[in-house]
Amino acid sequence: YLFRLEEAKKRDHRLVGQKLDLFSMKEYAPGMPFFHPAGMRVWNHLLGFWNALHEKANYVQIQTPQLLSRQLWELSGHWEHYRENMYTTEIEEQFFAIKPMNCPGCMLYYKSAQHSYRELPMRVAEVGYVHRHEFSGALSGLFRVRAFHLDDAHIFATEGQIKSEILAILRLADELYSTFGLDYFLELSTRPEKSIGSDKDWEITTSALKGALDDWQKEYRINEGDGAFYGPKIDFHIKDSLNRSWQCGTIQLDMSLPEKFELEYIDEDNKRKRPLMLHRAIFGSVERFFGILIEHFAGRFPLWLSPRQVRILTVADRHIEHATALEHTFKEAGLLCDLDISQETMNKKVRNAQLLQINYILTVGDKEMEENVVSVRLRDTNKVFSENPKTFIQKITKEKIQKNLKSFYE
Repeated sequence: YLFRLEEAKKRDHRLVGQKLDLFSMKEYAPGMPFFHPAGMRVWNHLLGFWNALHEKANYVQIQTPQLLSRQLWELSGHWEHYRENMYTTEIEEQFFAIKPMNCPGCMLYYKSAQHSYRELPMRVAEVGYVHRHEFSGALSGLFRVRAFHLDDAHIFATEGQIKSEILAILRLADELYSTFGLDYFLELSTRPEKSIGSDKDWEITTSALKGALDDWQKEYRINEGDGAFYGPKIDFHIKDSLNRSWQCGTIQLDMSLPEKFELEYIDEDNKRKRPLMLHRAIFGSVERFFGILIEHFAGRFPLWLSPRQVRILTVADRHIEHATALEHTFKEAGLLCDLDISQETMNKKVRNAQLLQINYILTVGDKEMEENVVSVRLRDTNKVFSENPKTFIQKITKEKIQKNLKSFYE
């Protein structure tokens, strides 16, 4: 326990984020992170992976406005139930609010056209930028912020499609979490005391979620009475390398918004019907997930996620031209590579690269130029070996594409 406590202190994402120059927080924007170039590289790797998974799973992506009128928030119920957490403004004598959630915007997207049963299930995703007022005392690095991105998706489906759609989400989430080496457990939350919808609706939706979890054949817990007022939900609790649990993903069956927004589709008998709607997130807050990953990996990101993949160190100025040509070759291969041509000692250059958790530290001197090799050092070891640059690029490109959690050379 004491070891884990000490290790958690060392891995604190606020500390590691500063050391690796990933992000910062400023007094001028409390609870609203500034992502630095290295942090944006990790961010883009994360979202690139997310985009590819969703493209493969036949989601469409949308983007909805951040500022929406009071009338919309009244229709969705947020104005009445959530207003104290919303940032509002007045424009031309009309009230607007910055969105705290993506859902109402997606409802408007669905309503922008008439839909047939043939289009269902319709999977609509949005990595939307949302703002929620949190008390300043509750703010904590990337874990508790006021501005963040939610990887929401709303799936419009018929009753008969719900179970298979839940299973598809479970598969998608499983692939995403396992790529980061994250274990998880599942929790099914059922009808709370205060809820909307008929007993029959709750019975149908709860049994759909439970049936999907039973088919998934992974252990889950039932959390009686802890569902949302508008429907039951499945929560993903991920476990990091210190065995700490974080609630990230969620699958909710929402019976409220389709009703409020009068969403419809035309069924096979040419009659208007209300679709059922699944609302899900996998990262949850992307910022928070980023913070969890910083602590999970202790800043030592695997190659595919790393903001600094390769650094080339020169022994003397006469090696700069050769090192620059090598840097260009690495970049052409799609790898993040930079040079250290400073006058520092080699030990200092190596130490600087290790402190930045650069995955591969290469040295170029007279011997390397003569033999057309690079001296390779992994960030966690003092073992040095020689490798032909072309072979080295092929190996680590494969490591990157396969999203390996460990180095090809470990």
